[in-house]
Amino acid sequence: MTEMNATEATEKRSLNFIEQAVENDLKEGKNGGKVQTRFPPEPNGYLHIGHAKAICLDFGIAARYGGVCNLRFDDTNPTKEDMEYVEAIKEDIQWLGFQWGNEYYASDYFQQLWDFAIRLIKEGKAYIDEQSSEVIAAQKGTPTQPGVESPYRNRPIEETLELFQKMNTGEIEEGKMVLRAKIDMASPNMHFRDPIIYRVVKTPHHRTGETWKAYPMYDFAHGQSDFFEGVTHSLCTLEFVPHRPLYDLFVDWVKEGKDLDNNRPHQYEFNKLNLNYTLMSKRNLLILVKEHLVNGWDDPRMPTLCGFRRRGYSPESIRNFVDKIGYTTYDALNDFALLESAVREDLNTRATRVSAVINPVKLIITNYPEGQVEEMEAINNPEDPTAGTHTIEFSRELWMEREDFMEDAPKKYFRMTPGQEVRLKNAYIVKCTGCKKDEEGNIIEVYAEYDPDTKTGMPGSSRKVKGTLHWVSCAHCLKAEVRLYDRLWKVENPRDEMAAIREAKKCDALEAMKEMINPDSLHVLTECYVEKYLAEAKPLDYLQFQRIGYFNVDKDSTPEHLVFNRTVSLKDTWSKINK
Repeated sequence: MTEMNATEATEKRSLNFIEQAVENDLKEGKNGGKVQTRFPPEPNGYLHIGHAKAICLDFGIAARYGGVCNLRFDDTNPTKEDMEYVEAIKEDIQWLGFQWGNEYYASDYFQQLWDFAIRLIKEGKAYIDEQSSEVIAAQKGTPTQPGVESPYRNRPIEETLELFQKMNTGEIEEGKMVLRAKIDMASPNMHFRDPIIYRVVKTPHHRTGETWKAYPMYDFAHGQSDFFEGVTHSLCTLEFVPHRPLYDLFVDWVKEGKDLDNNRPHQYEFNKLNLNYTLMSKRNLLILVKEHLVNGWDDPRMPTLCGFRRRGYSPESIRNFVDKIGYTTYDALNDFALLESAVREDLNTRATRVSAVINPVKLIITNYPEGQVEEMEAINNPEDPTAGTHTIEFSRELWMEREDFMEDAPKKYFRMTPGQEVRLKNAYIVKCTGCKKDEEGNIIEVYAEYDPDTKTGMPGSSRKVKGTLHWVSCAHCLKAEVRLYDRLWKVENPRDEMAAIREAKKCDALEAMKEMINPDSLHVLTECYVEKYLAEAKPLDYLQFQRIGYFNVDKDSTPEHLVFNRTVSLKDTWSKINK
């Protein structure tokens, strides 16, 4: 989204509370009237739809107020991070329609953070603790009971300095000691009770290799990185509300005498994007991938941005959805149907209309001349007069949808049935004359006669019939594989349901997931036919299979084996089924 488009879109609605806060900061002259944001993902997985909300806000705020949004990778945990994720995150941000100003990494500041930690030790504000993580956690107390001071809290500064150096030389094993900030073990804010700020990790880092063995914790690295970069507005989700005092304290400590009254990063928190029938924890998504419950991070059933992209969602539809649900200070569970509605609304304006038959039965126009072929004009998109047209061949033998024929139909059945007329889209009105069955009673052919005076566009074509059916010519179509995707989970709130199953059955996350997975989340149809116009279709092209749904070309597709993914049905059928 360009800066102009982002601004125009925002001006059409009222400001959200974060935009109001930014405007107040600017009016008060904070940060010299500058706006600088950042999007700080950890490169330990692929971005999901929840990240899209943060991306739209971080980049949108910067665009609206003439600022810059930088991309900063929070790469402080080498055990989970990989350059594969770094590249995937960049691709997803750009696909969503945004471009960062500068690319940074928390690892860019490892030396500055180390030097800051050394200064805190020398100032008596940090100490090495050799207790286990379990003991440290137990000593922190509860929200209503103060914590217990570590027996190492007042160890000599020189001894702490020496041990801290050893943490980074490889002499100390993982889990044997940590560096803690000395704040207040009786603070009502649990995050102030001497938080851990450094730990030992001996896994090589994807950027710095084996240079470091001691790594900063997120709370210690995040605020300081914002400060080093000149971030003015640090936008986070609601779980960071209790972290904000610690964020501000570390910024105060690192400032080294600088006046920060009107020149410091300001943290503001907003609600996460939660969707029903969706599980978005990267930890759980990784389990799905590793256990082959899905076909990779970009499986079209996954809530990852690359999964939505492969399924055929447009970046505009995701941005529009994020704009519709807005930003608040309370969490809510959004209906997945609202996202699908945004996708339909957007694809209706951009998808090319094509004919495809996914459950075929042969239709023979018995009075149509054998060997004759006509080219019919098909409109690419009735919502876009500039989209043009393409041709589709009509012949004596056609494929039609099996569901569009009924031998013994009820009164208000307006599709193909003996004695009834329907229009074949872009072609003629035909009257069904019967059908042929195999030995088991299955219908294998449907017969009809056409009226040559009713060709679409001809004067006689104005005669009205109540049913219009799509079709493809048997001799002029392409065989294709069609993948019908549905929701991966059969429960509305898989996160809470998984927790309940694990508690009741004392099982792990994988076993709980297996109980919740929708067995009908994917149907692969291999006997489908599409018009030959689609021979040149490319992955991520937006298509509407007329009367069926929105589709796109999958990355597995080849000219010899076409593969299409259903993005979303034409109407919301899930809500009706699950009422």
